[in-house]
Amino acid sequence: MKKKRILLKVGSNTLTKETDNISRGKIEDIANQIALLQDTCEFIIVSSGAIAVAKQFVKLESKGRDINVKQALASIGQPHLIRIYQEIFREAGLLTSQCLLSYSDFERQESKTNIVNTINVLVSNNYIPIINENDTVATDEIKFGDNDKLAALTAALLKVDLFVIATNTNGIYTKESIESKTLKTIEEVEDFKQLQAEVVSSKSSHGSGGMQSKIDAASVAKKANIETWIVNGLEDHFMINAMNSTVPFTKIK
Repeated sequence: MKKKRILLKVGSNTLTKETDNISRGKIEDIANQIALLQDTCEFIIVSSGAIAVAKQFVKLESKGRDINVKQALASIGQPHLIRIYQEIFREAGLLTSQCLLSYSDFERQESKTNIVNTINVLVSNNYIPIINENDTVATDEIKFGDNDKLAALTAALLKVDLFVIATNTNGIYTKESIESKTLKTIEEVEDFKQLQAEVVSSKSSHGSGGMQSKIDAASVAKKANIETWIVNGLEDHFMINAMNSTVPFTKIK
């Protein structure tokens, strides 16, 4: 039986559970869900969090622009982030691998072919690719969005069946409910233009994205005919609960 291919994008706010430290418990939650679903689903993860990991134990002297300090932090934090994933996933009986990509990789056909071939080999051998942007040499993710666009481009390239964005809200809320502080989730989206009108601009505390970057990512996935789910990754069992329709989340057809 062909497994359902899911690309899971996990932002810094989800990985830290909105604190200043990476939450091992959250990574355990992700690993446990994947272990439960591995007979029917195969996973590719796009994970932020390298800068957040480094900030836990490093304070760099700034001798350059802010962007260079963030790149240096990403360089320090990335191996620690992968080690945490590797340790916790191994305890759940899962194998992991690291892939660092840049936006320029999606502009060259040879690079795109190599990405697809490499990730297909990893997945077919039961390795879960954990992808992050190569922040040390590229600045797009740091500047333009918390890996949302990178995740969407990867989802489209790998022709996944489902794109799941784990964030810190129960999906996208209606503008009216945000203004009245009653928070009502838009559960299903058919009209993308109508969705754009509902978005309230805000940035997340650790990540560099916000809801607009999630919408932009969903737009890329939509063009590739991929369904996007925006779910509350702070909750335990968030993917399984969404699959069982027991929690509010946004589904973009």
